[in-house]
Formats: sequence, C-alpha cells, structure tokens
Amino acid sequence: MRAPRPDPDTSARMAMVRQRGTEIEATVATVLRELGLRYRKNVKKLPGSPDFANRSRNWAVFVNGCFWHHHTGCRRATIPKSNSDFWTTKFRDNRRRDARAIRRLRQDGYRVVVIWECERDRIRAKLGKILETCRIDSR
Repeated sequence: MRAPRPDPDTSARMAMVRQRGTEIEATVATVLRELGLRYRKNVKKLPGSPDFANRSRNWAVFVNGCFWHHHTGCRRATIPKSNSDFWTTKFRDNRRRDARAIRRLRQDGYRVVVIWECERDRIRAKLGKILETCRIDSR
C-alpha cells in the first residue's frame, strides 16, 4: 500500500518553517554573549549537533522547536490531522533521537540544557544555572 501523498498546501507550509537561524536561536546567542560565554554553533562533531556548544568547557545547548520536537504539555506541540500516523511516528522518533544525544553528551561529561521555543522568558535563568561554573572560570 502506498503512503498517502501530502497535501500541497501542507507541504508548502512545512517548507517555510526555518530549521536554523530562528528568532529564538538569535535570542539564545545574545544571552550567551551577554554572559561572556564563547561558543560554536551547530557542532557536528558532538552527538545531536547541539545548536551551541563549547567543547573545552563541556557544555551544550539545544534550542528546540515545540512542534518538531513535540514539547510535552505545550499548545504548540500539535499533531496534524492529515496523515497523523506518520506524524506521531516522526515525533516519537525525534524525541528518542534527542534523548539519545543528550544521554551520550552527559555520559561524556557535558552539561546540557534544552531551551524550548515557548520559553523565551526563561532563557537567561536556564543558561545561567547550567553554565554558572563556566561564568566563574571565564573571568
């Protein structure tokens, strides 16, 4: 049996969703700079390619979109009505992949923080908490 063809309108909408260079990523980058932390973006050599990382200080930050990574309890984490089996499987696989990457980073001694797109008002607090030791070392 063939997989159902996606609705052209849905495909066009999904194609417009940015994967990198989002507004929330820019905000996180600004806060990291304000905290005096140096970082690299999209570090492919680390599990999960964190959006921001410092390999010498052993920290990584993932900035997740609530829809694509299916943020538990968030109103943005909806499942499209068309082809819902596909989307349910995709979101489950995304969450498993994310959890594997975070687990591997932590096993390698990294401090990891996940910032969700709906958490704009908590960015500074989350980064300040997990990266506090880096701030002390960098002065």
